[in-house]
Amino acid sequence: MALTVEKHAGGVALVRIEAEAAKNAFDAETMQEISDTLNAQMDDHDLRAFILTGTGRFFSAGADINAFEQHLAAGTIGPLVDELTTILHPLLSRLRTTDKVYVAALNGAAAGAGLGLALSADYRVAGPDAKLAAAFFRLGLTPDGGTTWLLPRLVGLQRTKRFFFNNETWGPETALAYGAVDEVVDNDELLDRAIEVARKWGSWSLRSRRATKQLLDSQSSLFFDPQLDFEQMLITDAAMSDDFKEGVEAFLKKRDPEFS
Repeated sequence: MALTVEKHAGGVALVRIEAEAAKNAFDAETMQEISDTLNAQMDDHDLRAFILTGTGRFFSAGADINAFEQHLAAGTIGPLVDELTTILHPLLSRLRTTDKVYVAALNGAAAGAGLGLALSADYRVAGPDAKLAAAFFRLGLTPDGGTTWLLPRLVGLQRTKRFFFNNETWGPETALAYGAVDEVVDNDELLDRAIEVARKWGSWSLRSRRATKQLLDSQSSLFFDPQLDFEQMLITDAAMSDDFKEGVEAFLKKRDPEFS
């Protein structure tokens, strides 16, 4: 198995990419296992949040370059890349829209398509060995893994352009200063902090989690008035839910809400 799953209290799952897969995750078989495992967490009605982390020096180092070499020699590189992105892209899209909270615990390097897995998270906790790298230009490739959509929204367009064209690698403090990660902690605190964030963010109502993610993604592509219409539709739907009833009751009774 390339991945393991641990269940924690509060409806939280910890998904770990094991050592060899974290180093060379993106052969077709392993990419499919990553997709299947993360989709299973999003399908689990008992879960509110999940965490993805790697092993050792790597969160996810992206493609297996040796496999690329073999497929180049065989003349099958086009079908391979098409297959990999056909698996990866629907996963990234669902990670952005799921009602589950997705936290990335960056224990080590996130590069290539692994960078896309990191950037698609709702929250990124980085350890002292975390690194963010594109690595596409050095291979003569174009960026993928949603990175051209995700990174500018976190750090800005021109900084993203420099990241790609300079083939930069950002350590944890640089990534934090630029806004690419949310916090930096010691190695021995990394998973505990990721679980704490996942449990806290996952405690809110399903509608609040899902709709807010949708609204924050739509705001950069909609004019103000359509965004207001979208907000109106979603808040009206939320107001008719049992969770809103619970929230109002908890507020009036000065207690913490307990959302379903």
